[in-house]
Amino acid sequence: MRDFLTSSQEAQIKAAIGEAERMTSGEIRLYIESKCKGDVLDRAAFIFEELAIHKTKDRNGVLFYLAYRDRKFAILGDAGINAKTGAHFWDEIKLVVEKKFKEQDFCGGLEQGITMAGAALSVHFPYEEGDKNELSDEIAYGK
Repeated sequence: MRDFLTSSQEAQIKAAIGEAERMTSGEIRLYIESKCKGDVLDRAAFIFEELAIHKTKDRNGVLFYLAYRDRKFAILGDAGINAKTGAHFWDEIKLVVEKKFKEQDFCGGLEQGITMAGAALSVHFPYEEGDKNELSDEIAYGK
């Protein structure tokens, strides 16, 4: 499972998460696994809860979920984000990421999507002085 991304690519993505979170008080997590049985949004919601993304102070956590062998991808935002944005808030970001995935550029797609998410979140959740990193920037891996 850990061979999906090289250590260099992992470092790039973690750096992108850190940079994105310097634009916003929002929190971004990435979860990667090989397969997703069933509906991708149901699985992403389960992982969202497992990673306690819903426990941020402003309920402004985001999950990027990827099941690479099944080619399933989702972006899930918490209630605080959904209360301030429209139903299609993640659509443009998802399209950009999926385009990169079709080119087999998984690292580039995730990196670009995470950067875009940070910029989009900064509109509704700007970075605040003394902002605390509430969630790990580490990539979480499943089976």
